[in-house]
Amino acid sequence: MSRVNLLGLDLAALAAYTESLGEKPFRARQLARWIHQHGAGEFDAMTDLAKSFRSKLAEHAEIVAPGVLRDSTSSDGTRKWLLDVGAGNAIETVFIPEDDRGTLCISTQAGCAVNCLFCSTGRQGFNRNLTTAEIVGQLWWAEHALRRTAGLAADGERVISNVVLMGMGEPLQNYDAVVPALRLMLDDHAYGLSRRRVTLSTSGMVPQIDRLADDCAVALAVSLHASNDALRDRLVPLNRKYPLRELLAACRRYLRSAPRDFITFEYVMLEGVNDTDAHADELVELVRGVPCKFNLIPFNPFPDAGLGRSPPERIRAFAQRLIDAGIVTTTRKTRGDDIDAACGQLAGEVQDRTRVSERNRGRVVPIVSATH
Repeated sequence: MSRVNLLGLDLAALAAYTESLGEKPFRARQLARWIHQHGAGEFDAMTDLAKSFRSKLAEHAEIVAPGVLRDSTSSDGTRKWLLDVGAGNAIETVFIPEDDRGTLCISTQAGCAVNCLFCSTGRQGFNRNLTTAEIVGQLWWAEHALRRTAGLAADGERVISNVVLMGMGEPLQNYDAVVPALRLMLDDHAYGLSRRRVTLSTSGMVPQIDRLADDCAVALAVSLHASNDALRDRLVPLNRKYPLRELLAACRRYLRSAPRDFITFEYVMLEGVNDTDAHADELVELVRGVPCKFNLIPFNPFPDAGLGRSPPERIRAFAQRLIDAGIVTTTRKTRGDDIDAACGQLAGEVQDRTRVSERNRGRVVPIVSATH
């Protein structure tokens, strides 16, 4: 009989599991604290649990995170782990230290099926969804590895203050595994993160956005990248199923439950493709009535991308156009690009069983005017 990986159980599931072993429900809270706050990977270390309970756990359960294949640190302090998820597939997890926060960018799939034109992960194809244990395992490993590096106590001050589901994959295509992971991130017996400090990034899966608002509303970032449907159909193929009108309506609905009073729109700046003044003006009209901020992302080139990064002066002019219209706009600072950890560069080592990379060879993006 296979063992249950406790990293994959939120508190409700952990309580049901401990009860199945004949234990009181409060034992679940103790277990959660040992696993997530202390970083315990062995049951013998859980000294305030009865020996009989520890024996049951050792027989039937385990605490296993994805194994580390590579640990790289950038010149700017960004740290990236390449993690083994079996069957020849790997995912990437990135920690970005800043003066006032420590942000962990985690993956939710091995590869990605959305296949955005500007994203190296999508070029690698899609293998499978990650389990809840594999998603939470990235946070579990990173938090306690970073504490050890900093010489902090195992149960001491938290290093990771923010989590963004912006790594490999489309989180809402893996909804059933992602929501329990989010609940663990928020649970005071586990990581105790604020809903405002956990951000899920989606390319626009409208039904799942509505479900998330009811099940576990966290901060929402939407990968917009275009100011009209014709252009977005080419850059983000999912737009053909959920066009901009439906997506923005879902954003407005989400705000009723969201922990923040705005939606973050992410926008990769592609030279000559989506970066003109006309595109900026069209964006202003597009998001009118949706409280939002824009995060402009300088494109990070990768081999055979066939796309270029907008020059800094074009990005500044584009941003100023949004700001002049009253929209809060920031430009993301490129971090970790010397270890391929910057936005859009996460590719891991994914076996492309969908032959996406083969289909993409020689693919070019047509430049579509910002006006219809």
